[in-house]
Formats: sequence, C-alpha cells, structure tokens
Amino acid sequence: MTHAAVSPNWPARIALALAALVALTLAVALAVTVGEMAIPLPVALRALGNGLFGLDLPVGAIQQGVIFDYRLSRALMAALCGGALAISGAILQALLRNPLAEPYLLGVSAGASTGAVCVMILGFGGATLGLSGGAFLGSVAALALVALLAAGAGGSSDRVILAGVAGSQLFNAATATIVTTLASAEQARGVMFWLLGNFGGVRWPDLWVATPVALIGFLICMINAKALDAFAFGVDAAASLGIAVARVRLVLLATTALLTATMVAIVGTIGFVGLVIPHAARFLVGPGHARLLPACLVIGGIFMILADILSRILVPQQILPIGIVTALFGAPAFALILYRARRSS
Repeated sequence: MTHAAVSPNWPARIALALAALVALTLAVALAVTVGEMAIPLPVALRALGNGLFGLDLPVGAIQQGVIFDYRLSRALMAALCGGALAISGAILQALLRNPLAEPYLLGVSAGASTGAVCVMILGFGGATLGLSGGAFLGSVAALALVALLAAGAGGSSDRVILAGVAGSQLFNAATATIVTTLASAEQARGVMFWLLGNFGGVRWPDLWVATPVALIGFLICMINAKALDAFAFGVDAAASLGIAVARVRLVLLATTALLTATMVAIVGTIGFVGLVIPHAARFLVGPGHARLLPACLVIGGIFMILADILSRILVPQQILPIGIVTALFGAPAFALILYRARRSS
C-alpha cells in the first residue's frame, strides 16, 4: 500500500470542517433573528458588532438587548449543550458497547433534579448556592453513588448500567416525594418546567462556565479516540492492544459525567439528544471516533439550536420546554433505532 493511499485527505477534511462551521453559523444567525420579535439580519449583525466589538452602530436599545443579551447567549448555550450531550452519548455507547446508552444513564439527571428541588422547595443553600449549584451538587452525589455501586459490583459494563438505573430510581423517588408532599402548585409547575429543559434563563456568565468544560471535555475525548475505537471490539481486545482499560474508562466516564452534570445544572434535563445524535453522526461519517466526535459536536449543536427555535415559535406567545421539542423528534428516531436493531439481530 502506497503512502498516498493511507495519507489523510486534507482538502476534503478542510472542506468538511468549513461546511460544518458555515452550517453552525447559519443556525446561530437564524436563532438570533427568529422569535416573537422578528429582527432583520442586518439589524442583528449591527447589534452583534456593538456587543462583541464595542461599535456604536445604530440599533434600538430593545433590539440590542434582545439580540445580544438574550438570543445570542441562548443560541450559543444551546450549541454547547447539544454538542456536549451528543459527545457524552457517543462515548458511553462505545465504552458500554450498548447502542441505547445515553448521558443520563449514570443517574446524573436524576441527581440534578433532586438537587434543584432541594433548592427550589426546601430552600437549601438559598441565594448563595442557587438552582444551578444545587443541581450540580445533586449530579455529583448521584454519580458518587453510582460509582460506589458499580465498583462494589466489579465495574463491568452491565454493572455500570444496573448501578445507573438503581441510582436514577432512588433520586427520582426522592424528587417525587419532595414535590408531591411539600411543593405548592406554583413550585410544582416551576419544577416541571425545569425538568423538561429551558434555555430561557441562560445568560453570559453561564457560558463562561459551560464553554471551558465543553471544550476541555471534547479535547480529552479526542485524545482517547483511538482507544474508543478499540473498545468497540471489547475490553479484552482493547487490553491486548496495549490500552490501559481501567484508566481510560475511568477518565472517559468522569469526563462524560462532568459534561452532562454541567449542562443539566444550567439548562435542566433534555432527553434524546445524547441517544439519537451519535447514531445520526455514525450514519454520516462512520464509526471511527476521530471523525465521529467532531460530527457529534456539530450536529448536536445545530440540532439543539433548531429545537430551541421551534420551542419559541411553535405555540404563539408561549415558550415550550426544550425537552418537549427534542422528544417530538427523538422518540420517532429512537423507535427507528430499535427497529433496525431488531432487524439486524
């Protein structure tokens, strides 16, 4: 085999990366112009210039605030959240060798729900901790419990899944108990809205937290891309190739848990993204994780931005929880995955 046959096709890769960047940019542009207040693209561009580069272009104060302080931060957070959840799903599907694995398998979302409810209803932490802080601590507590259960059972993939299910049920029961016994009707509605995901409260400080977590997590996953390819053939095969199985699995599980916990703490629980997007990315770029993970990052980000746009325009003068929109598209895709898995078995 010649060197030219095995060398990477850099022009094609660069073209693909540019196409992905253009698609993501167009999605963000659509997000900042579409909404209850329709704003022309030239006005939006002037508002972005004012906010990002300190220009003094003619833009109304209300339009400037809507574009820069509300819609742009919301769109960027949606992109980060969708990409992070999609990457986490791809990692877990590879590590656990389960095509139905998804980021909330480790009980992170259930723990976050309990932590958020403790702040919203029980008043733990008050203004000092905040809703996001309580959700993050709840995620960490759930992850610690699942890790303890899985380690005590030997740490195999099946044990990790069972430990995640057990931890999720425990924290879901705690959340339901607190809501049904102590919450007022208004508090229960607020909890339900948060549990289904919401980008409405996202502001720039949230992005300063989410961005480094997402980028560092993505970098860690890319460094271990070849190891993830080996895991597709089983733990024994990966070990025979010289991969430190226990260390790599621990690092990647911790990374996916941190990515998921951070996103859930900021925007709530958003289902189906981490389950469906990795399968769509594999269909487009193949199973190799060096291509799969960047594809998940871009496709997941675009999907979440478009879902957020739909959540703002589907029902006039009302914003739907983002989890409802992702479920409308994710549930049929999930059914298709099950159908294809049954046919191939």
